[in-house]
Amino acid sequence: MKQYYQFKLARSEQEIEAYYQLRKRIFCEEQGIFQYSDRDEYDAIAYPIVAVNQDSNVVGVVRIYEPEPGLWYGGRLGTHPDYRRGWKIGKGLIEKAVTTANSWGCDRFLATVQLANVRFFQRLHWNSVEEIDICDLPHHLMEADLDFYPPNNQVRPCLTMQLQELSAS
Repeated sequence: MKQYYQFKLARSEQEIEAYYQLRKRIFCEEQGIFQYSDRDEYDAIAYPIVAVNQDSNVVGVVRIYEPEPGLWYGGRLGTHPDYRRGWKIGKGLIEKAVTTANSWGCDRFLATVQLANVRFFQRLHWNSVEEIDICDLPHHLMEADLDFYPPNNQVRPCLTMQLQELSAS
């Protein structure tokens, strides 16, 4: 049976909790980049985006945030290990992230990308700005070509206290 995915802002408490659980699984337990939690100060201003499968399970995650007007970052992109075939989820999350930020006044969209994923991002119209190390691992600071990511008319919600409280826990 062919899988279909929905790419959307995580809004419900269940989606947000599943978003953080999957991030922890990928970045702490699987990759060991962080010891106990991958949460940081940017989670308080970030919009979580999820990929949801036909059974309403969160199978992919990414966050976007705007640290200064017009400058957006994407980060914590990850896919559940059981769903990593074919890059479909990663591609869908990247498209949702950048087109959403582009709808909200994005002038520049950046992400720090692990070295193993740089070519994938390049195929999706991203350019490497510089090579950097994060947590002693090689990454590239990359920039999306916004011409390939037209605005998607996503309404920008207010960051709720619920989201801010969940990001702090």
